[in-house]
Amino acid sequence: MKEADPDVIEEMKWGDTPVWSHDGIICTGESYKKVVKLTFAKGASLKDPAPLFNSSLDGNVRRAIDIHEGEEIDESAFKALVRQAIALNSAGKANPSKKAKS
Repeated sequence: MKEADPDVIEEMKWGDTPVWSHDGIICTGESYKKVVKLTFAKGASLKDPAPLFNSSLDGNVRRAIDIHEGEEIDESAFKALVRQAIALNSAGKANPSKKAKS
């Protein structure tokens, strides 16, 4: 994450969940018995030509990458996803949605 953007903030939330953010959440990390899951908060809005996303593909918002023991992922494609997620977060922060007047 830090190689993709040195300004990424890593912190623990919700007890023991690592969360990486920059102008909003980029992704969260969870470890399970057979897999490490990196869930991108707005993954459905990201282009994934590699493709790295292999889990949570049916949702409208999130997408995840499940990494099994011994598996390697394409580092440059991963950094590109992180940078896209940051750009999406930053664009949303720069142009906050306007609530409809009642």
